[in-house]
Amino acid sequence: MASLFSLSSSSSSFLCSNKSIKLFSPPTRTPTFCSRSFSVKSLSSPETTTLSPTVQSFWRWVCDKGVIPTKSPPVKPAVVPEGLGLVAQRDFSRNEVVLEIPSRLWINADTVAASEIGKVCGGLKPWASIALFLIREKSREDSPWRSYLDILPKITNSTIFWSEEELSELQGTQLLSTTLGVKEYVQSEFLKVEEEVILPNKHLFPSITPDDFLWAFGILRSRAFSRGQNLVLVPPADLINHSPSITTEDYAWEIKGAGLFSRDLLFSLRTPVFVKAGEQVLIQYDLGKSNAEFALDYGFIEPKPERNTYTLTLEISESDPFFGDKLDIAESNGQGETAYFDICLGCPLPPAMLQYLRLVALGGTDAFLLESVFRNTVWGHLELPVSRANEELICRVVRDACRTALSSYSTTIEEDEKIREGRNLKPRLEIAVGIRAGEKKVLEQIDGIFKKRELELDGLEYYQERRLRDLGLVGEQGEIIFWESK
Repeated sequence: MASLFSLSSSSSSFLCSNKSIKLFSPPTRTPTFCSRSFSVKSLSSPETTTLSPTVQSFWRWVCDKGVIPTKSPPVKPAVVPEGLGLVAQRDFSRNEVVLEIPSRLWINADTVAASEIGKVCGGLKPWASIALFLIREKSREDSPWRSYLDILPKITNSTIFWSEEELSELQGTQLLSTTLGVKEYVQSEFLKVEEEVILPNKHLFPSITPDDFLWAFGILRSRAFSRGQNLVLVPPADLINHSPSITTEDYAWEIKGAGLFSRDLLFSLRTPVFVKAGEQVLIQYDLGKSNAEFALDYGFIEPKPERNTYTLTLEISESDPFFGDKLDIAESNGQGETAYFDICLGCPLPPAMLQYLRLVALGGTDAFLLESVFRNTVWGHLELPVSRANEELICRVVRDACRTALSSYSTTIEEDEKIREGRNLKPRLEIAVGIRAGEKKVLEQIDGIFKKRELELDGLEYYQERRLRDLGLVGEQGEIIFWESK
């Protein structure tokens, strides 16, 4: 994700530190697997290619479970431009249910708890226990999940599966550091699980390797439905693909009771749009995800400019002489010692970013704003420029950080655009070029914003001028009014 920058009142530049990472249970930011919504996309000939025997076997398994009616199924799997997807077999009206899948066909923490390995997995993170379940069932020829496991991909275009040579195309990007961090995290989790669960219970587990664990992590990251920390694999719902054209914020799925006299739960999928027979049912994985997150989780990116982001991770340095006061003010206003700001291409700076920057840069003659008498009002004062020195420092260090970040890429935006114009780009190279070009465009945008602000410094109104004006001590032309005593 983001480079971690530090700014204090005595700083002349941002100091690059560790990279921050979004994981399943990070200490600072809670990621999601995917929020899913529906749309459709017409297909010229969705079923012209014969389905593989494994997919046919999987679909028979689903039908045999009573989830899909054999005679008139509402949807069927088909070979589509994305690979494999679900295609409507009849028209669907708005908000009509497309699929309802009972909990007996889900794979989640409850599934693991009810299995042979449930007793030894109770203390694990939910995703880690499900990962072990997937690996174990995949090794069993007689697994009741055999038909489903056989259609799961062995690898995806997610950056966690890229080779070193492929990852070198991401040089300088935040995605590269995030990818390496995630792989290190998964490796660390595997070693703990191996020591605490796998080795003490060899009779329950096959020979599990770090690559097996990474595969299961990738499957969950790309296919699981999730709200909060509850994640679930739901065949055949996870065959549904993503569409960039969907903009609705509405959830397309819900978990509900199967009926008045039933304790069973259903995973219910609805379509908010009219769907014609022969059209593929598509979903929006997450309106809030960046292209870097799409590449990390699913192995694709979108052409939409606003999907290109760069995350500034700002912090109040512990060496700052006013560290305690600044932290108290930050925490009182919904921030903390570290703050994350996602800047999207073509979008304004995130709310509170300038306030946080001004707070971190406060020092010298501006430090009076940190006194307790201002504690309840200082955040409001920080919405506007404090002083020329404070604003100039912010501009200088942000621009220095942008230039430093831009210098770490091995190509220019123009070179990236030329590569993208080429034909038959391999998918992973196309992702890499799109990511690095997008990040650089955002960095140039940030630099441009603060360059413009530098040029406006002399014309800005600062705290002292605003205070004098409020007291009626500034004339119409900006001159200070002196009152003589009689």
